[in-house]
Amino acid sequence: MELVIVTGMSGAGKSRAAEALEDIGFYCVDNMPPMLIPTFVNLNLSSKDMKKRVALVADIRLGNDFTELFNILSELKNIKGIDYKILFIDADNEVIMRRYQETRRKHPLADEFNSPSILDAIIKEREILLPARQNADYILDTSDIMSSQFKEKIVNLFLTNISSSLKIYSISFGFKYGIPNEADLVFDVRCLPNPFYIPELKNHTGLEENVRNFVMKFEQARVLENKLYDLLDFLIPLYRTEGKSQLTIAVGCTGGKHRSVVFAELLNKHLLETGADVSVFHRDIQR
Repeated sequence: MELVIVTGMSGAGKSRAAEALEDIGFYCVDNMPPMLIPTFVNLNLSSKDMKKRVALVADIRLGNDFTELFNILSELKNIKGIDYKILFIDADNEVIMRRYQETRRKHPLADEFNSPSILDAIIKEREILLPARQNADYILDTSDIMSSQFKEKIVNLFLTNISSSLKIYSISFGFKYGIPNEADLVFDVRCLPNPFYIPELKNHTGLEENVRNFVMKFEQARVLENKLYDLLDFLIPLYRTEGKSQLTIAVGCTGGKHRSVVFAELLNKHLLETGADVSVFHRDIQR
């Protein structure tokens, strides 16, 4: 079991870190009391549906319980099969102050100070969290990075297979039934000869060899195939860099049974060969 303890300054981006970890397969729990962590870990390890990658967010919102975090974590070293790392999310005081001013949220320690400025609360929190920062395996400062860069850093730290950070779906559909709402990229292959008008192919689908051979025997289909490969090979690394976690590629023909199915399958096969995490789905093939 891989365990990541996410902690750090309020307003620095712990929630975004948890979201990024969740996108790459971690089971995330926010603000679990430290005394419950060993019980949670033991229950998870003994479960048939064990979560192999877990992220627990623990921060100053726990109050006095937070000081017990490291005593509790020391107990985990005695549990076989558990390996934990501490990720500390930080940012400059001025940046944190600006974020609180923009969101108008109250700092967790604000009630301890009568000053209208939250700087005193930030300084006190930094003092309390100093041991956590000193013991952290990874420190990620979010003062000057964009959201996409933030996620990329999380991915580089905790994801062995970078391609898994982006889940891709290759979908076929029929334009007569509407474009899929979830589509990010839509390709129209109605420009190609239609097997529907070939009597012996009409009642077959693009999953069958005779239909696939008919669609791909035309030069324009083969040229289109290669151009789509080139486009996706260019675009997908850009989507990963921008932090996109899911990409839906929709290929449409008139009814969604022949040409679009052939091309959705081809794109799926090509992307699998590049190491992408991709699945194929034929929305209208049974209509």
